[in-house]
Amino acid sequence: MKNVRLENPVKSVGMKLFIMFFVSILFFVLTVGLTSYNISKGVIQRKVADASEQTVIQAGQKLDLLYGIYEDLSLQIMLDNDLKKMLDDKETINKSSYDYLQLRKSLSDKLNVFIYSNKTIRSLHLLSKEGEPITSSGSGSFQNSVQNEEWFKKIIDANGKALWLETKPKGYADQSGAPTFAIGRSLKSSSNNNVQAVMLMEIGIDTLGKEVDQINMGEGGITSIATGKNKVVYTENKDLIGADSTTPLTEAALQENSGNLLSAKGDMQIVYYKSAKTDWFLVGAMPVGELVKDAKVIQGMTWLMAFIAAIIAVIIGFVVARQIGRPIVMIRNLMKEGEQGNLRVRTNINRQDEIGQLGASFNQMMEKITALVQQTNLSAQEVLSTSTELSEASKKTAMSAKEIAVATEEIAGGASSLAVESERGNELTAQIGQQMKEVIQSNVQMGTAASEVHKSSEQGIQYMSELIQKTNKTEQMTRSMVEKVDKLKESTRSIRKILEMLNNITKQTNILSLNATIEAARAGAAGKGFMVVADEIRKLADQSRQSIEVVGQITETIQREIDETVGVLSQAYPIFQEQIGSVKEADEIFKQVQDQMGGFINQLEEVTESIQKLDQSQVVLSDAMSNVSAVAEESSATSEEVASLSNEQLNISNGLVKLSEKLEELSNSLKESLSKFTV
Repeated sequence: MKNVRLENPVKSVGMKLFIMFFVSILFFVLTVGLTSYNISKGVIQRKVADASEQTVIQAGQKLDLLYGIYEDLSLQIMLDNDLKKMLDDKETINKSSYDYLQLRKSLSDKLNVFIYSNKTIRSLHLLSKEGEPITSSGSGSFQNSVQNEEWFKKIIDANGKALWLETKPKGYADQSGAPTFAIGRSLKSSSNNNVQAVMLMEIGIDTLGKEVDQINMGEGGITSIATGKNKVVYTENKDLIGADSTTPLTEAALQENSGNLLSAKGDMQIVYYKSAKTDWFLVGAMPVGELVKDAKVIQGMTWLMAFIAAIIAVIIGFVVARQIGRPIVMIRNLMKEGEQGNLRVRTNINRQDEIGQLGASFNQMMEKITALVQQTNLSAQEVLSTSTELSEASKKTAMSAKEIAVATEEIAGGASSLAVESERGNELTAQIGQQMKEVIQSNVQMGTAASEVHKSSEQGIQYMSELIQKTNKTEQMTRSMVEKVDKLKESTRSIRKILEMLNNITKQTNILSLNATIEAARAGAAGKGFMVVADEIRKLADQSRQSIEVVGQITETIQREIDETVGVLSQAYPIFQEQIGSVKEADEIFKQVQDQMGGFINQLEEVTESIQKLDQSQVVLSDAMSNVSAVAEESSATSEEVASLSNEQLNISNGLVKLSEKLEELSNSLKESLSKFTV
């Protein structure tokens, strides 16, 4: 028996059964193992996240107690009567006097009392409502106004409520100091509720570090305090303070008081607590890999069991493939020989299972095919002789039908050409009629437009007359403006002389104040009051000198602009003269347009009459072409019907010839195919 090999062994039944057993066992083992791993990982992660959340909540509540201490202290400062009285007195004392210096010292001493009561406070500052520094206690002080600082504006807008300010890496007052966060309040007067001062309390971040650093987030974990805008208030890494948080909270989390979530990449477990005092977030972040590292034992066991299951699957698959695959290959080889025409092949499988039944069915099938081939061979001989006679009769019928169809097509072609030409003439007539209507409509629109242009030219002549009159008035006004500017020029010269005289007076006042100061210094303590008066006179003289210089600069600017105005007006006067000439020429052009439009309207009326006569002739021509087209179409339809019947008869005859030929070919082919079988 001849063996036949498969071109691709992977497509064999044995190999498919082997792959099916292998993949099924491995799939179920891996599915159960990895599912157990993922469930265990999720449970561990959830439990650790819940425990960490409770730890962060407790730490956050301790921080709220700490924040409350500073808020109470700031409220105590705001309600201190001695401090309020000193701030009221500040408004009535001259800032350049000795008493004002004593008041600032008293305020500083008062602030020192509060700092000594709490060693964690870095510094206390009092600022005016305009942002000017009043006094400071502790490390650092403000040197310039902070009115434009965003945090200062927020304190003013808080209207006396405590406002917590985020950490600045170098502090608020001393820009070279250590990082501090702050609390601010507006101090108001008891009598009129006006803002007396703005209090700013700077606190070192070590205060937060003592509480936050005690929270253990595990290896690789991070604990920090951040604002609602994800700005870092405190973290163990001082370089990140004031920057954007590396573990930002989502918009949904910012609305909750506490909770836990995963980072955007899914690699960090985040727990948070929102402070009821500051609205800051205490955030703890832990690497997910560290949380679930104990669950990796299940993952390792899963891969080990998968390796053992793979070996078992290979053994089972090999046995099954050998018991089922070999007999199927044998039947396959026998069927290949039967395919090549050998109908004598038979199987010798004596098994009682489905494969044995398949072998017996194969033998019966080959017996029946052999009998069928013998009977078919006899029938094919009879069909071949009958198809030859049918083919000759069909060829004669087809030749006759072909000659009739050719004659009928020539008649139908002539009728169709006549109908097409008639239809084309009718379409051209309709197009001419449509174009005539468009010409008539365009002619009417042209007449209307010509009448409107005629009216517009009359209005243009009227407007040009008014424009000539207004241009003449403009020329007179320009001439008058030049004269008034010259007078204004003389007035500025007089102002400059007055300013020179005031400047001399200011210089004399400075000399007198200097002499008064010298005399007051000679008089000693008795001349102290006179020295203050002399100093005020000198300041007043300096202010007068500065004002005179400003007025002098403004006067010079006015003088320069007046000179430029005179030059521009001098250049504009000749242009006005040319404008008057151009307006008169335009008036003459409008009059000529009006005369020519009158003649154009008369010519349009004559063209309209000619077009109306042409339209009537076109209607008569259209009716005649419609009658011709109807007759031609009726003739064409009758010819086409006859041609269609002739073509149908020809197609039937040709089909009959082809069927006869095909039957003859099939008979020959069947005879050749049956000759290949060995019976």
